[in-house]
Amino acid sequence: MSALVASAPGRVNLIGEHTDYNGGLCLPVALPQRTTVSLVPRTDQALRLSSAQDGEDWEGMVEDHPAGWTAYVAGVVSVLREGGYDVPGFEASIDSEVPVGAGLSSSAALECSVATAIAGLLDRDLNNRAERRRLADACIRAENEYVGAPTGGMDQTIAMLAESGHALLLDFADRSATAVELPLEHAGLVLLVIDTRVSHALTDGSYGDRREECARAAAALGRESLRDISVQAVEGLADPVLQRRARHVVTENLRVLAAVGAIGDRNWHALAETLDASHTSMRDDFEISCAELDLAVETARGAGALGARMTGGGFGGSAVALVSEADVRRVRSAVTSAFDRAGHTEPAYLVATPGDAARLESVS
Repeated sequence: MSALVASAPGRVNLIGEHTDYNGGLCLPVALPQRTTVSLVPRTDQALRLSSAQDGEDWEGMVEDHPAGWTAYVAGVVSVLREGGYDVPGFEASIDSEVPVGAGLSSSAALECSVATAIAGLLDRDLNNRAERRRLADACIRAENEYVGAPTGGMDQTIAMLAESGHALLLDFADRSATAVELPLEHAGLVLLVIDTRVSHALTDGSYGDRREECARAAAALGRESLRDISVQAVEGLADPVLQRRARHVVTENLRVLAAVGAIGDRNWHALAETLDASHTSMRDDFEISCAELDLAVETARGAGALGARMTGGGFGGSAVALVSEADVRRVRSAVTSAFDRAGHTEPAYLVATPGDAARLESVS
């Protein structure tokens, strides 16, 4: 084998934010934008990594622990080797269409493209769902334990299990993943992603603070997680901050179920109302929005979007708006103008057509 090419998608989360690490529900969609890795195996234990988005190559050994973007690659190698995968050294060239720092899971796309390439190199069965689950779990561990980002696992799971044309209902209590058909084009609708260009980093503490607050809220309620706790029970929490954090998670799980029901009924206005309510909860109860995200959401709605919300871990990143195809240009123009008036960096846009999972592209 001279070279193997694999790719994995970014994702936009339609609804269900900060619920994955709380044993909850979420409804992500794989993006058509992907990260691609071209991998050439070596006969030794050396790694050589290069990225079209980063000017500096990295060289080391499979047991080394680099920093920066290369840690996401080395972390996958380390976890897979620990799990019994006989990963050799290799040279990897990486290119990505997924915006970095936009809350669209560029890190998981990198991890899962590398894991898929390694699986192909080792002739693992990528048609086997259990194998894809193992790879997703390895990528989650790489991000949590090796890189040190306390994320919940939604990103890697959708990257490995996505189905084209569908969102994926993920339940982190029973680890189920159910495809939900998302026929927006038949209704003349699109998911417009608005990248505020406010970069966020999941290792900077804020994300971890929310995770720790949720754990404290669950402990105060005598539970291991916030799953299956009633809103009434949450209102009994004495600490007002923990009460707000828990209320977001508990009501967000209910909103995910409402969104799935609305999609099934093709009731797009009900879906839009659920998106709006989710943003309010993230802004007020979970406090993970920012001025740019709020402006993007409010302006998009005012320009004709049916509904909108911030998406991703928060503290920057992107918003997602449910928009009729006829109104996309107007919404984009309104948001860009609003950002200009506010003195913000000009936002970027993409349309989130539900894509498919990580895959091998070619083997030569």
